[in-house]
Amino acid sequence: MTDGDPDVELEARLAEQERFEPPESFVEQANVSDAGIYDEFEENWPECWEGAADLLDWDEDYDTVLDDSNPPFYEWFTGGSLNASTNCLDRHLDERGDEVAIEWVGEPVEEDNRSYTYEELHREVNEFAAGLRDLGVEEDEVVTMYMPMVPELAIAMLACARIGAPHSVVFAGFSADALATRMNAADSEYLVTCDGYYRRGDPLPHKEKADEGLAGVDHDVQTVVVDRLGDVSDHEMGENQYDYADLVAENEGADVEPVQRDAEDMLFLMYTSGTTGEPKGVKHTTGGYLSWVSWTSQAVLDIKPEDTYFCSADIGWITGHSYIVYGPLALGTTTMMYEGTPDYPDKDRLWDIIEEYEADQLYTAPTAIRAFMKWGSSYPEKHDLSSLRLLGTVGEPINPRAWKWYYKHIGGEECPIVDTWWQTETGGMMVTTLPGVKDMKPGSAGPALPGLDVQIVDTKGETVEPGRAGYLTVQKPWPGMLRTLYNNDERYIEEYWAEYSDTDSDDTDDWVYFPEDGAKIDEDGYITVLGRVDDVINVSGHRLGTMEIESAIVGVEGVAEAAVVGGNHDVKGEAVYAYVILEDGYEESDEMRQRVVDGVDDAIGPIARPEQVVFTPELPKTRSGKIMRRLLEDIANGDELGNTSTLRNPDVVKDIATKVSGD
Repeated sequence: MTDGDPDVELEARLAEQERFEPPESFVEQANVSDAGIYDEFEENWPECWEGAADLLDWDEDYDTVLDDSNPPFYEWFTGGSLNASTNCLDRHLDERGDEVAIEWVGEPVEEDNRSYTYEELHREVNEFAAGLRDLGVEEDEVVTMYMPMVPELAIAMLACARIGAPHSVVFAGFSADALATRMNAADSEYLVTCDGYYRRGDPLPHKEKADEGLAGVDHDVQTVVVDRLGDVSDHEMGENQYDYADLVAENEGADVEPVQRDAEDMLFLMYTSGTTGEPKGVKHTTGGYLSWVSWTSQAVLDIKPEDTYFCSADIGWITGHSYIVYGPLALGTTTMMYEGTPDYPDKDRLWDIIEEYEADQLYTAPTAIRAFMKWGSSYPEKHDLSSLRLLGTVGEPINPRAWKWYYKHIGGEECPIVDTWWQTETGGMMVTTLPGVKDMKPGSAGPALPGLDVQIVDTKGETVEPGRAGYLTVQKPWPGMLRTLYNNDERYIEEYWAEYSDTDSDDTDDWVYFPEDGAKIDEDGYITVLGRVDDVINVSGHRLGTMEIESAIVGVEGVAEAAVVGGNHDVKGEAVYAYVILEDGYEESDEMRQRVVDGVDDAIGPIARPEQVVFTPELPKTRSGKIMRRLLEDIANGDELGNTSTLRNPDVVKDIATKVSGD
């Protein structure tokens, strides 16, 4: 390439740019575009959240926006009643009954995909709700769902909401033991599952795993089985097991009256595994949660009823609950579900889907974006992605280089990117830019959303100066927050509130929510999340966040992904060990290794310099995409490898260990 080459000039400009304004064309049509919203919400708190509640239809109006008389057991929209299924379906029928509610894309490309209009979705939700009642499901009884990305999962969730039965979705990639543990913890006597699903073109059996899990449940269970694979699978039905299609057919045309739920009644449980101990049953309620995901879907994702909105997450996780099912459907839009992976049958699968369905938004994970980078820009360049209006990231912080690649190659420099920080417990987004209001800073999630009080503090709870690392805390309650941990109020306080709160106080100002993430804040109030506080390496007394080091490494040209762990060191106590995946076209070499070291030196300083840089084609990841750093620590320390059964790629651990040891 020669001087003056526009591609070179563009890359150079993007690499240097640290702030990006939202396109004027986006701002003009944005759902939220008034910068005064931040001051307005601060001055009018907590009544500011009436606007979120106004996005819903209430059977009975609420009396009080926030009851904070018993912190941290806050209650929102007390006195009000509503039904989540009604808000996601019934109220849209008059104006959008013939419009598509769910576009489902199955993995086999040649298979007919399925579209459900709001009228069709409403009908099947009613029929399955009637079927659940036939099985004996009553209000407040927990129904477990152990299913992949099939439409019947969303249908089952909405059917449970219709009859006032909380649901507990267990990710289909989890083990049989994980299913049994969660069903026992929730005292759940009902299970909805399926015979199997497709992954990379192959049909995978699932019912056998579900049956194995049921064997570990210590009470009787009624099970409903969805036939996903048809003639490809021949599954046997056991005692107390019922065919989904039969239940629906037996209740054809049923009209189930939605159960009025108090705003504080439980909508669903979601179990988070945590790092130690038994899974935590996070309890979300009907009024606060539904208003929160509706408001954030509208304000942050800029969702409108006429959109076709694509979130590539799995409904087995909170992202799928909030931003595939409840938020988008409450707003009456078309939401997409995709069964497969982004690289089957080829690495342009997502771009093919976006082009075919003319998706308006894409909400995906930085892990996926790093994979897209590794595969190269030639894949998205084969497709017309001009329908996209907004891009989003979720699940972990995104480093600036990946952000800029996403911005250029997927958004064509015309789409704002919302980099969102939140977690299962918060119910929905907490820290991010409002795309029609705020500039974007690659690598920084952005300011707290209006109405939220997010502060970065030190170990004493004092606010840190801009640029210094500290601990992310939320100093005021918010509508989407978890209410408690199922049947364990004590653990709820211990896990989330005890660190910085005065637990003897009845004053809301003395209670501080601590999500156990490290972060730093700049002069403009933009927050950069640095990762879990337990993901810290102590080098010669200096505490270094793994996320910050990984971001520096991925900022090196040619690096697609990195994982950093601490390993034992005779002098330093701990040293930095880096495991690095290179982009296609780049090869392992001493020069490349030195560039990684130099990149860390430049971004953080010599104290963070990696002791060893190990190049690998893969990193050990769980089925949900989480890097198992514990195993990488075992390798760094030369220890016996721990359990690899939860990995989707267990062989890679031995390959890396062999490479490091030189055997």
